[in-house]
Amino acid sequence: MKTWKKLRKNPKLWDQYFVREKVIKSIRAFFERQGFHEVETPLLIANPPAESYLDVFETTLFDRHRNSTKAYLSTSPEVPLKKLMVAGLGNCYAITKSFRNMETQSKLHNPEFTILEWYRVGANYVDIMNDCEELLRSMIQSIFYQGNRIDIASGWERLSVAKAFSKWAQVDFDEFLKNAITIALKKGYRVEPKTTWEQLYNQIFLNEIEPHLGFGKPTILYDFPAVMGALAKKNGRDPRFAERFELYIAGLELGDCYSELTDWKEQEERFKKELQELKRLGKTEYDYDHDFIEALKVGLPTSSGIAVGVDRLVMLFADVPDIADTIFFPTGELFDAK
Repeated sequence: MKTWKKLRKNPKLWDQYFVREKVIKSIRAFFERQGFHEVETPLLIANPPAESYLDVFETTLFDRHRNSTKAYLSTSPEVPLKKLMVAGLGNCYAITKSFRNMETQSKLHNPEFTILEWYRVGANYVDIMNDCEELLRSMIQSIFYQGNRIDIASGWERLSVAKAFSKWAQVDFDEFLKNAITIALKKGYRVEPKTTWEQLYNQIFLNEIEPHLGFGKPTILYDFPAVMGALAKKNGRDPRFAERFELYIAGLELGDCYSELTDWKEQEERFKKELQELKRLGKTEYDYDHDFIEALKVGLPTSSGIAVGVDRLVMLFADVPDIADTIFFPTGELFDAK
């Protein structure tokens, strides 16, 4: 049944959908107190960030003479915000729509979604961990989600990826970095000729680790393998890892943070490798954003930032198991002929 029909039939459902209003108002109030600038970023762009794990929406832009140019729907506001930081904007955030293809038929994804992204100058990923705790505590003290009580007010769990693999998958991560295929096969996972290291990682992570994260209290999972941080600074103590963390509550991934990479040469090289991977995987091919590299040459200030899924926050606060129950017009409903 279409959402508008459900709302008309059962007016009590309005309260569930109005949780979104409260969440967004609270986010804006928090960043206003922090002195951040809110920025509107473009939805139609010429070059998506080169990240091979994402599938993009491609379209065609015509000028008045019907000359065509390839265009894409934005996968995140990250690059425009960073360009403005190079220009001297300072601490900033955006609440905007983003688009990622191949994300239908899931209770946790919608191809068109609302994202909160913020950047703090002079910060690293530990500072953003603290921001996350302060933001959520300013909104709520505890959550009851699908029968699980999550304590927001008390100390959060902070756990490295390596420790998480050891704790729940009984895998030594140093060994996994070198012999992922052997370990995955012993565990019974499928390994094919084109299976990448990242895909092997994801099989173990999604099945054996992620379901345990964020119960009782939020979990911050940090220090991801460097190969999985395309725009992240490498860890100074161990360059095999990136200064990246993800935030989990009740098994839901809510946010993805980096200490931002500022070296333009390394960033350009990573983009080129990601484009090669896009081609290998048979995904939509596009060029990387050369203007962003030019901005990095001018100098991105030391900073850290995070992207948070607003729809998933609404899921938690409204205590609903399906992201479609937080959106007035979910994509699957719009393209359902019934």
